[in-house]
Amino acid sequence: MKKTLTVLVNEIVTILARPSFWLASLGLPLVGAVIFAAVGWINRNAEAAQAVSQVFSGPQTTLREGYVDLSGSIRQVPESVPPDTFAAYPDEASARQALASGEISAFYIVPADYIQTGKITYVRPDFNPLASSGDQSGLFEWVLQVNLAGGDVMKASLLNGPMDVQEVSLAPASPQFEADSPLSFFVPYAVTLLFYMLIISSASLLLGNISKEKENRIIEVLLTSVTPRQLLTGKILGLGIIGLGQTVLWLGTSYVLLNLSGRTFQLASAIHLPVSFLAWGLVFFLLGYAVYASLMAGLGALAPNLREASQATFIIMLPLMVPLFFSSTVFAEAPNGAIAVTLSLFPLTAPVAMMARLSAGGVAWWHPWLAAVLLAGMAVLIVRGVAGMFRAQSLLSGQEFNVKRYFRALAGK
Repeated sequence: MKKTLTVLVNEIVTILARPSFWLASLGLPLVGAVIFAAVGWINRNAEAAQAVSQVFSGPQTTLREGYVDLSGSIRQVPESVPPDTFAAYPDEASARQALASGEISAFYIVPADYIQTGKITYVRPDFNPLASSGDQSGLFEWVLQVNLAGGDVMKASLLNGPMDVQEVSLAPASPQFEADSPLSFFVPYAVTLLFYMLIISSASLLLGNISKEKENRIIEVLLTSVTPRQLLTGKILGLGIIGLGQTVLWLGTSYVLLNLSGRTFQLASAIHLPVSFLAWGLVFFLLGYAVYASLMAGLGALAPNLREASQATFIIMLPLMVPLFFSSTVFAEAPNGAIAVTLSLFPLTAPVAMMARLSAGGVAWWHPWLAAVLLAGMAVLIVRGVAGMFRAQSLLSGQEFNVKRYFRALAGK
């Protein structure tokens, strides 16, 4: 136990002494805090908000346009349309004269058979297949819609969206997800990507550590003082503590920023992650780390160098990558569907998939518990299998890595 603790402390001290670790750990929260602070300041400062809007949208060059209504459809211009946006002309000749004199930038011709054909002619002085900043076709379409609806603005609005569907789910209500907020659908993707990065980055530390020690032959010196199992246990626990601290920092920052988003982006009702989400995040990180760090350790034990080990990491990471393809669709739109439930309960995808479901909301209370139990059982089996691989013969050998040999060794053959 004392030797395992010595290895654990050495791993923690070694990682904390690396500037790159602090840059990665503190860089992401600092960037997020700066972005939220900047957006909050812009929202509070009207002049700054206007300046930013002009930078991204460019200068506004809206020009007056005209129309010739030969069908008699346009009887009024809605009050919602800015004054002097459109000018009416009795015939095409007068409209062309106004266009030539610069009174208008373009004009529309509504033919006499518009009700039967729905076709309108748009006349402008230049040729441009792309809509220009002065094109008012959207507003003119609105004018036509209001008039076709008999001047009823509400009916005209319903022409664009005749259905406002209110969904009723029999699943438990979600306290943190509002279905009519488009930004809410990006939360499952962000959570999926975050947990994927956390687990893989923490597990990859162990792979790189073991591979480098094998290449530098430091592992030979270490094995003269500790047993392979003590070395494995110390490294997993030491790097696990480092990864846990990084996870708490990143999740805590994400939790604070998301809850402050109601003040910064005025989206408090759309995105709200409860404290239980953070607790489950720690549980699934620890269990997911135990599984994938052990698999990485076995890979480092069998691979002769870091280059060959890195080439084989894709096979190990593949199950954890699967939820990424469903994060913004399946988990957001159907968190209780067959695919989402299966991925969240299957141990190798559960660390990422279950957190994506929890961020979407509406998950039955017993699903996280069942997923955690299954994942813990898988972790015990994999740790035992890798412990058998983690012996002096494997650590000191320089044999070429082979995937078949890896899985046979993991199965104890």
